[in-house]
Amino acid sequence: MDLLTGKVAVITGGTSGIGAAAALLFAAEGATTVITGRRKDAGERLAAELSSTAAGAAVEFVRADVSDEADVEALIGHVTDRFGRLDCLVNNAGIGGTPGGVATVDMHRFWGTLSVNLGGVVLGMKHAAPVMTEQGSGSIINVASIGGQFGGWSMLDYSAAKAAVIHLTRWAATELGEHAVRVNSVSPGPVATGLFGRAAGLDAAEADQTADALESVFAKRLSSWQPIHRAAVAADVAPALVWLASDGAAFVTGQDLAVDGGISAGRPASVSAADRAAVTQALTAERDGRFHSV
Repeated sequence: MDLLTGKVAVITGGTSGIGAAAALLFAAEGATTVITGRRKDAGERLAAELSSTAAGAAVEFVRADVSDEADVEALIGHVTDRFGRLDCLVNNAGIGGTPGGVATVDMHRFWGTLSVNLGGVVLGMKHAAPVMTEQGSGSIINVASIGGQFGGWSMLDYSAAKAAVIHLTRWAATELGEHAVRVNSVSPGPVATGLFGRAAGLDAAEADQTADALESVFAKRLSSWQPIHRAAVAADVAPALVWLASDGAAFVTGQDLAVDGGISAGRPASVSAADRAAVTQALTAERDGRFHSV
């Protein structure tokens, strides 16, 4: 549909999962797309694959670690030098959290998670904002999580980082909106990606290959919480990112868009109805037991 024709976009964490799905769709919609990540071989393979199927849209890979400011500064500088502008930044790069609770938190790993999941977003905005404000337009999209909205859905450090990303998004929107730069976040629910495999200790390539196996597990575990009864995949999130990058969202800023199958709306109605029926049955049995014991 060419929603992004003429736009230049950077997608961090673009070598797999939500980032790779976003890169595919951004290129298909006509955007010049720069994907970035730490895995050079995987990134270059994906860029070559997308370039061959993107109907003329340029796709390239630039290696960068979002927790390293020099890398981020060089990335944004490369894009603006090469293409002359930057219309969209998708801050998607992230790592899984650390198991354990408040009393057992490993502070070294805690700060490591925040340096990527929160610090990477800060650095991306820091270096993209001057470019966008000077050109008088742009869209920054930060990938957060429902774990940043509700307790119990993800690890402590991951949840803390994503909650901060949601609030940081609103704060940045109030500043950059005055320069016609929009800042929004997207909060997916559980998505079947390699992030879970990496959190379980698998290497990145192996973790990516396990993502499909998670769909049935997720669908079963989420049936009591998610009104849409299937597992989310990365391709469910990518269209929301495209819309926020497009001119169709030109008056949308400072918002957090949940892409969670309805988890944040509430429990499935059938689950609540079953619980009410169970309560009624228990009360009826109790009443009947008392009656018969008289």
